[in-house]
Amino acid sequence: MLRPNVAGLLLALLLDACQSSTKPPQPDYDLIVRRGTVYDGSGAAPRRVDVGVRGERIAAVGDLAGAHAAHEVDAQGLAVAPGFINMLSWAGDALFHDGRSMSDIKQGVTLEVFGEGESLGPLTPKMREETEKLQGDLKHPVTWSGFGEGMQALVAHGISPNIASFVGATTLRIHEVGYADRAPSARELANMQELTRTAMHEGALGVGSSLIYAPAFYAKTDELIAITKAAGEFGGGYISHMRSEGPRILESLDELIRIASAAGVHGEVYHFKAAGRDNWPKQAQAIAKIEQARKQGLDISADMYTYTAGATGLDAAMPPWVQEGGLDEWIKRLKDAKTRQRVIREMNTPTDQWENLLLAAGKPENVLLVAFKNPKLKPLTGKTLAEVAKLRGKTPAETAIDLVIEDGSRVGTVYFLMSEDNIRQAVALPWMAFGSDEGSEAPEGDFLKSQPHPRAYGNVARVLGKYVREEKVATLSDAIRRLTSLPAKNLKLRDRGELKPGDYADIVIFDPATIADHATFDQPQQYATGVRDVFVNGVQVLRGGEHTGAKPGQFVRGPGWEGWKRDATQ
Repeated sequence: MLRPNVAGLLLALLLDACQSSTKPPQPDYDLIVRRGTVYDGSGAAPRRVDVGVRGERIAAVGDLAGAHAAHEVDAQGLAVAPGFINMLSWAGDALFHDGRSMSDIKQGVTLEVFGEGESLGPLTPKMREETEKLQGDLKHPVTWSGFGEGMQALVAHGISPNIASFVGATTLRIHEVGYADRAPSARELANMQELTRTAMHEGALGVGSSLIYAPAFYAKTDELIAITKAAGEFGGGYISHMRSEGPRILESLDELIRIASAAGVHGEVYHFKAAGRDNWPKQAQAIAKIEQARKQGLDISADMYTYTAGATGLDAAMPPWVQEGGLDEWIKRLKDAKTRQRVIREMNTPTDQWENLLLAAGKPENVLLVAFKNPKLKPLTGKTLAEVAKLRGKTPAETAIDLVIEDGSRVGTVYFLMSEDNIRQAVALPWMAFGSDEGSEAPEGDFLKSQPHPRAYGNVARVLGKYVREEKVATLSDAIRRLTSLPAKNLKLRDRGELKPGDYADIVIFDPATIADHATFDQPQQYATGVRDVFVNGVQVLRGGEHTGAKPGQFVRGPGWEGWKRDATQ
């Protein structure tokens, strides 16, 4: 017969065993994506495996049939890929206005890369004032000065995607030289280099330039080499809207290769294209030039958007000299009768000394006006320059000048410039990444006051739907590689771009059979379809095609960030 205390102990053990058998097992992962076809971003053949996530990072990729997770997603019949990287994004203002990043999140974009000539810093007090003054429909206060401060301010605002940025060569030049058409002094150039180093410490990816626009147009090659060398000290690269994509595209490509080579850095061509019908045959020569550089061991690549039109402003239809001094001085000169006649004459005269997109478009019917600041001019949104010129009884050049004066802005403009055959040729290139060159918007509120280029809503989906599935220009595995690990490698991002243990859990789940873009130039504010779920840093931001409201986006730093050293010592 058992003593009472022993019997009680046995009863307690029995009860505990019974309770333990009914407790649910502790989850092995926070998230498991099951039964999907995984394209890991490396370009390798897809696999039917599961993806396990703990916290912000991927913990396992393989057979997780015996594992449990707090949240499980069935991806059977769908593709599972790393989040897509938008190599050229202008989503900064849009994200300050609406951090959800709707038009890009619904395409699976989890990283927006800024910095085509301009960046969120470094800014002087005067530059902060100018930035606010130049804002269009989407307004927000500019309260920071440094590059890193600006990026952190955007993250603190609350954003769904991650962000990264080059430091803008234009921003650096304005900081030291202003809008003058002259070379920087030795001291100014040294300051620009030091500002570059500071931005690299704060997480910049390198230097980004946009050389067809004033005042960037005034920078000589040696100036660009000097600031790029400063970025190269920290592993940064050089990326550029080249001095010409038209008549002097080959010479401009030589300049980019020279800058990257002299600085010993990766070089990339922004929105690779041959602009203007007369220049379309030069694209094959440009491709050959890049491939020859790569064979020689130089690290040169490019990115592109998948449309036959670009979008910029009417400044790209006027000579850079008239824009010296900034917007106010530009408008002041345009009001002078003698200067006006000279500008009109040069706008109508073919040249290779500056990039004239009005002539490159071939005719004013190929120039679409899409963004005005002046409420009185907004009814002209969506009309061609030819239509507005006819309404006003003036020439296209005169009309363009008048619109800049009346709007007090460069006026957002779409130019039809490229060949569809050339787009297909470029999409197939193994070293070609993709960038929308647009904001990330929503068809609501203040976004409806202007008309974006359709690439804001469809660039990635167009790659995967039109060019991969329908036209078979590239394989799905390789297209995903060039949307993920290729740009991550070129940017020297840590733990991004692939689905492998240790990488951040930026994940997109989509249907390769249905993903498609729907935005057109007539009706650009239409979401792409086919992306079901999106996770950013392990947090679900898109579920069943609908935004969850989550804003887990982070500032993704470049190779020179001072925090990497702190992490290494901890």
